[in-house]
Formats: sequence, structure tokens, C-alpha cells
Amino acid sequence: MKLSEKPSDLHIDKIAELYTNHMVLEKGLAANTIESYTHDLAVFFGFMAKNYIEQISEINTTAILAWLVYLKKEGLSARSRARNLIAVRGLFKFLIQENIVTSDPIKHVDIPKTGFHIPSVMTIEEIEKLLSIPDTSKPAELRNAAMLEILYAAGLRVSELVSMKVQDINFDAGFVRVFGKGSRERIVPVGSHARTCTMEWINTGRPCMLKNISSKYLFVARAGKPMTRQGFWKIVKKYCLKADIHRNITPHTFRHSFATHLIEGGADLRSVQTMLGHSDISTTQIYTHISREYLLDMHKKFHPRG
Repeated sequence: MKLSEKPSDLHIDKIAELYTNHMVLEKGLAANTIESYTHDLAVFFGFMAKNYIEQISEINTTAILAWLVYLKKEGLSARSRARNLIAVRGLFKFLIQENIVTSDPIKHVDIPKTGFHIPSVMTIEEIEKLLSIPDTSKPAELRNAAMLEILYAAGLRVSELVSMKVQDINFDAGFVRVFGKGSRERIVPVGSHARTCTMEWINTGRPCMLKNISSKYLFVARAGKPMTRQGFWKIVKKYCLKADIHRNITPHTFRHSFATHLIEGGADLRSVQTMLGHSDISTTQIYTHISREYLLDMHKKFHPRG
């Protein structure tokens, strides 16, 4: 039986399976996005099941609103609730397209206002301090140094960094090829410091880590396995302690810092948008607000009547 011929009284477990397959096979979403949506939908379906709603046709607007109230009581921020709602909205869009349901119970439900949040950034001095920590005479430390250099030089997401292949960096042209959200490809320039460090890693450190094992990944751990997001996060935390930086610095902070420092230096918003891989420039505009905060701070510090 074709998907479009399935009745609207499908059990919610079956719906979850169908939608996951759709995300993987047809939409081609990134693994991290699918993982996030799958988790959010599991919470959604779990709430419905606890309230004796087992068929997809039984989910109405009242049930959706009750679920949002539940998420708020559970302590989820407006940003997290908005993300959950977007996941469920995508689900019902799919169900309507496939004629599994005829009405959208979420259509008139507003996404929670997330407020204005300025992400944390590092100063250039903090970046320089962190980049000086790795002992590059050791293969693993040389790898870590190259990862930090590329992360900051290209403003990558950590998932993009750990999934890079050796062939994705062009040393002569000074660019890296990145596959971002939804497997969208973009080309980002990287500076000489990052290229030099990465070249040294490829020529000396990487062969020591691989020990004659073949791997397509640029950054590898022991036995040729690719680095993980969690593993790199721990490395960043370790170096922050060594650098005496006691703020909550994550790999994503490097991306925020990359964009902010570019705009502070005079880069135009469209160029930064392209380098970050943002599909919507409004996402990039957050960094202009960070730069305004920076300018205000500089004015207060250095203007005689600041």
C-alpha cells in the first residue's frame, strides 16, 4: 500500500517511523538535525500517549497547547519550546502532503517568542591564548592545534569540523570545502596560520596517529577513528582551564567569535553570511548587535567622557 493510501488513524509509533524515514531518505537532513527532531518528536508522542492519545487523527489544537504547557512546566526555555514546535510543525506538514491527515492542528499555534539573545564571544586575546596552549611536538596536541586553528579561521560548526575529509582543504587556493546543515556545500577561506598548522598535522602528526591505518577523515583519534564532537568539546574545556579562562567556552563560541571579529574588522554582512552558511541573513545579523556591544564597551573604556 502506498504511503498516501494509509488511513488517518495510524498509531503514533508508526507515524514516527514514517517521518524519520522521510527525513533521512527524502529531505536529506543532517544526522544531527534528525537526531534533534527525533528526540523532540519522541517527547511529543510520549506526552500524547500518556494522555491516552494513540492515533494521529486524535491530536487536535487543544492537545498541542496542553503539550506546550507541559514543556514550559518541565522548565524548557522559550527557545527549546520553539524548536520542539518547529519539529512537530514539520511532521504535520509531511502528514498533510501524504494525505494521512486532512487538517493541521498546529497551524494557528504561535511559536514561543525566544527573546533576544547575544551569544558569548571570546576576545582576540583569549583566542590567541587558547591557540598557544597545545604542545605541537606531540601528535595528538598538533591535531588539537590544527582543529582549533581551522575552527576559528573558517567559523565552522563543530559537526562540520569533525566530519572534514583530507580532500576538503585546498592549501594552494587557501580554501576549505564544508558540508553544513542539510548537506549544503560552501567554500570558506582559511588564513596562513591555519593552513600551516594543518599541513604540519597532515605531514607529521596524522601518520603517527594512524599507524598505517587508512582513513578519509582529516582529524583522527586513535586507531584511525574520526574525532567526535564530545571528544573535541572536552579538549576545548581542558585548554580553557590551562589558559585560565573561566567562562563557559564551547566549540561553538569559536564560530560566534569568528563572525564577531570579522564584523568588528569591517567585513560586510553578506560575506559573513556566506562564510557561516546561513540561509537567512537575519541569523547573521545577531553579530552586528554583538559588535554594537563591543563598540559601546570600547567607547566607555577609552572616550574621555565615555
